[in-house]
Amino acid sequence: MSAHCQLTGAKPGFGNTISHSHRRTSRRFDPNTQRRRYWLPSEGRHIRLTLSTKAIKTVDAIGIEAAVARIRARGGKA
Repeated sequence: MSAHCQLTGAKPGFGNTISHSHRRTSRRFDPNTQRRRYWLPSEGRHIRLTLSTKAIKTVDAIGIEAAVARIRARGGKA
């Protein structure tokens, strides 16, 4: 499973780990993604979404129906 948020589109960032001797090695900064299950009343079923923690707060604020509409508008599957 990739570290990718379905609502915000957050993806891993890339950078370097710098050691004490200043050697640089590649690393990934993954977003904090969680698998959450929501009840979708309009379709009468549960849906499972991979969301960043920021997106979970967004769903709490705008509601699951509006969040699913945004995901589908971006061309995502929900």
